[in-house]
Amino acid sequence: MPEERDPSMPDRLARTAAEVFGWRELRSGQLTAMEAVMAGRDTLAVMPTGAGKSAVYQVAGLLLPGPTVVVSPLIALQRDQIAGLLSHSAPDAVAVNSAQSAGETEAAWEAVRHGDAEYLFLSPEQLTKDEVVERLARAAPSLFVVDEAQCVAAWGHDFRPDYLRLAQAVQRMGRPTVLALTATAAPPVREEIVQRLSMEDPELVVAGFDRPNITLEVRRFLEDADKRRAVVERAAAEPKPGIVYTATRKDAEEYAAELAELGLSAAAYHAGLAAGERSRVHDAFLSGEADVVVATSAFGMGIDKEDVRFVLHASVPGSLDAYYQEIGRAGRDGDPAVAVLHYRPEDSGLQRLFAARAPDEETLGEVAEQIHGRNGAVALDDVSERTNLSHRRVTAAANLLEQAGAVRTDDDGEVRPVPGVMAEDAAERAAEAAEARRRQDRSRLEMVLAYAETTGCRRRFLLGYFGEPYEGPCGTCDVCCSPASTSADGTVAEGVGGTADTRPEHPAAASYPAGTQVRHSEWGDGTVMSEEGDRITVLFESMGYRTLSLAAIAEKGLLTARTESAD
Repeated sequence: MPEERDPSMPDRLARTAAEVFGWRELRSGQLTAMEAVMAGRDTLAVMPTGAGKSAVYQVAGLLLPGPTVVVSPLIALQRDQIAGLLSHSAPDAVAVNSAQSAGETEAAWEAVRHGDAEYLFLSPEQLTKDEVVERLARAAPSLFVVDEAQCVAAWGHDFRPDYLRLAQAVQRMGRPTVLALTATAAPPVREEIVQRLSMEDPELVVAGFDRPNITLEVRRFLEDADKRRAVVERAAAEPKPGIVYTATRKDAEEYAAELAELGLSAAAYHAGLAAGERSRVHDAFLSGEADVVVATSAFGMGIDKEDVRFVLHASVPGSLDAYYQEIGRAGRDGDPAVAVLHYRPEDSGLQRLFAARAPDEETLGEVAEQIHGRNGAVALDDVSERTNLSHRRVTAAANLLEQAGAVRTDDDGEVRPVPGVMAEDAAERAAEAAEARRRQDRSRLEMVLAYAETTGCRRRFLLGYFGEPYEGPCGTCDVCCSPASTSADGTVAEGVGGTADTRPEHPAAASYPAGTQVRHSEWGDGTVMSEEGDRITVLFESMGYRTLSLAAIAEKGLLTARTESAD
């Protein structure tokens, strides 16, 4: 059970932060999260990039007995976090990952066992191994940290199936306090993180999402060649360093080559490169040797670089969650930076394809047969071996089957069928769950397109997506600052030329402020996320995001506000 808050704790935390890390003061969000952790309360902290999320576990971990386990998704990110700790007078930090030799791994475990290391960094994949969880249980950690916690949520933008097995690992190691950290989490992502990690009555700490020093801009194009030329020219012209995001590995390499031809130090980064090459590019960017990195979404998570001056998107991202996370890597030093989305409506087709990806019914059926055909529980690795499917596909299928109520996971991480559910029914249920997820993913993509096409303040639209009210005009987006224009090369700057939404506010707008719980006659329950003149955006549990005309709502009686009693 969580303890009572100690009134002296803020001073102890501030003193530790100053003495060990040299931080003269703690931000209010950091301190609130630290106090909750020290009281033994599960905590979800949503803080923008650069707000100091890592400080929460770094400081609190020192004052708690036992080691601090940090689940971190990328080896490069683990390395950066350990280097950051070693640069202070903090206790030792070690990692256990696939890039280490057996000797290095054993030395890390010995450091933890003897109390010489306070922080142990692991990938989620390590926690699918019984021997790793057993060693952690013997170490009796006091704090279990899930960094980049949006990876827990299929709503999140970098979903990793192994993250969904973390709740069982936590139980097996004695149920330490759980701290989940993320820079970007809209309300549905927060809810799913809490659910998937089995967090108990968590403290929710949400810092403001606004990054006013980042200028927001969208450029719309009719022709792909015009768009590609504009991306290269903008990357060449902007102050360095910067990041260009692309949808495919091929585009990353081609854009990097074009920038290199202009004399820039540019490098491509994507998951198809060898680990050594990825590390080289990563280190070159951090050290300032590389002017521009052109990358897929594989690059940037946890990048600790304050002076990134621009983030350009050469294609439509899959969600505003992903977009905001990626542009948040710009301007962490507080100085002006720019985020530009280069947009062609046809480009959304590739993201629609990505949104449709999920285990197919045949895969679901194979996995369901293996689980339901056993007398008792079965390990996912065993299912993978018997079906000849990859670990990732089997894990994703098992997660869907569990979401559909057809299987359950034991505390030891093995899965078993739910009594009374046949394998065929299990696969059908899971396929329905997958289709519901695809609808939601498509709705998130539609919100990206709506952001690109909005005639109102882009900052207001973006913050509204995350449930944060903002009046506008911001004065630092293209809509609020620039006259409407069509350039000579055929580039159309869509939706610019005003400081406020051009649509008059509908009288019904006051009835649906952000956060209002509503019920639609066809789509069921939802939450109003934002209002923009004569329309509102609602997040429905069954359909995802939908933008509705207030006039149609009023005329047809489509929407009613919910009360607690109505539920």
